[in-house]
Amino acid sequence: MKLPLTGTCLCGAVQVTVSALPLMTMACHCRDCQKLSAGAYTLTTMVPRDSFSCTGDLVRGGLHSDGRAHYNCASCLTIVYSQVGIAPQRVNVRTSVLDDGAALVPFIEVMTEDKMPWVNVPAMHSFARAPASLDALHALMDDYAAWLS
Repeated sequence: MKLPLTGTCLCGAVQVTVSALPLMTMACHCRDCQKLSAGAYTLTTMVPRDSFSCTGDLVRGGLHSDGRAHYNCASCLTIVYSQVGIAPQRVNVRTSVLDDGAALVPFIEVMTEDKMPWVNVPAMHSFARAPASLDALHALMDDYAAWLS
């Protein structure tokens, strides 16, 4: 994988750059993600916060909660990234905004209990809801790093 990872929103007004390898890639099948994306699931590339930069005008959109925030291009409203409150050291970039997003195969899929029955994702790990603990998530990130190399 060639660094930096770069990308844009649909209209190009927002540009993103990631200077470090992803921590993990995932597909989320929850109903919120289905509705936010108007699709069967969302694709996320989790990256270290300090490796992520974004230029252009953003608005906070999507589902508003204390636990998460979604940031959209102010012009075309593409969801560019999300921030999860309990993990300020990570950013969840929407894989589809990355120029080389097709190379970022989902390593895990979560919320498969909400998965549309006709969807098949080539993830290496599947969870009905989410990994059981923060330790389990960190172990998956370690497995992903080994898988990348």
